[in-house]
Amino acid sequence: MLHEVLISPQFQMSVLLFVALAGYIVASRIGQSAVIGEILVGIAVGPSLFGIVTYTGFVHEIANLGAIILLFVIGLEFNLKDILKPRYFIIALIGVIVPWIMGYALLEIMGYGAAESIFVGTALTATSIAITANVLKEMGRLETEAARAIIGAAVIDDVLGLIVLSATVSLSDGSFSCLAILILLGKTVLFLGGGGLLGYFAFRPFIRFMDGSKLGQRHSETPFIFSMAIAFAYAAFAELIGLSAIVGAFLAGSCLGGVNLANGKNYEEGADYLRIIFSSIFFVSLGVIADLRLVTPAILLLIAILTAVAIVSKLIGCGVPAKISGMSVRESFAVGVGMVPRGEVAMIVALIGLGKGIIEQPVYVAIIMMSLLTTVITPLLLRKLISK
Repeated sequence: MLHEVLISPQFQMSVLLFVALAGYIVASRIGQSAVIGEILVGIAVGPSLFGIVTYTGFVHEIANLGAIILLFVIGLEFNLKDILKPRYFIIALIGVIVPWIMGYALLEIMGYGAAESIFVGTALTATSIAITANVLKEMGRLETEAARAIIGAAVIDDVLGLIVLSATVSLSDGSFSCLAILILLGKTVLFLGGGGLLGYFAFRPFIRFMDGSKLGQRHSETPFIFSMAIAFAYAAFAELIGLSAIVGAFLAGSCLGGVNLANGKNYEEGADYLRIIFSSIFFVSLGVIADLRLVTPAILLLIAILTAVAIVSKLIGCGVPAKISGMSVRESFAVGVGMVPRGEVAMIVALIGLGKGIIEQPVYVAIIMMSLLTTVITPLLLRKLISK
């Protein structure tokens, strides 16, 4: 009976929320972002130390919800046309090419096979937009030019990274097709364009209509429920066509932000409360999934070098194009740092590679630890850069 209670969703949810609260306390005591505190306590309660929480299917799904809600809330503060600028695309493109080349070259130099080298390069192309976006929101600096460049480039990077991953998996399966890649790219453009138009010209007016209707006057929470339904619908459709759910959630938020309501409750505020709960669990889960017991002295060198390459490749790949585009040295450096965290995206790539037998356990552990380290390092550096 006790075992059933311990593994029940209710108990796990309770533990995760208490752990997230502990993360806030730790972060406030050390003067850092809540993200840092939540990841640290996630490591502590995970299999690395106390083993209280394991990365179960339930934790995975709740963490995914957290990432979706977080990007929806971030999207509410952006206008899509303001971040999908050509220079952000260039930053994202070079920020994918340089890490891939450096990651591939590193593994080749260290004597690994071509397949493993390609997969590690693919893992390094990823950027975890959720990490940086949350730090910028905490600081109230989402309106800065550097923040807009980071978010814009990270959204595009997420799309490009998924295309690279699709190509890599196809190569490993021996079923690579340029046509399949072009189809994915076409579906992406149609989704962003069609979803944006539908959101602006259909869903925004419908929210206003509901707000003024008898239903909206009687139930002020109606716009909030509808906006969250759209967020999850966009996320689901994004996954359906092979994109990341968080790209769909961000698109929904950028379409629905700034709608003035006469009767309904502010759905942006309601979504933000959900973000506080579920995104906290998401960041805790990043600490839980990193099992430090798997790290051996032989793997430490690979982790150190891979992490250094992960940081330098984004600083060069994103920071240099940002400077060339006209941004200041500090802003350019902030853009490079903001694109550094690999987070859950690289972890997913590593899991796919391990499942297909393309990478071995040492490389898998190195990617997981690199993802964790870049996730922890970024808030520390970004707070110093953006705050000034």
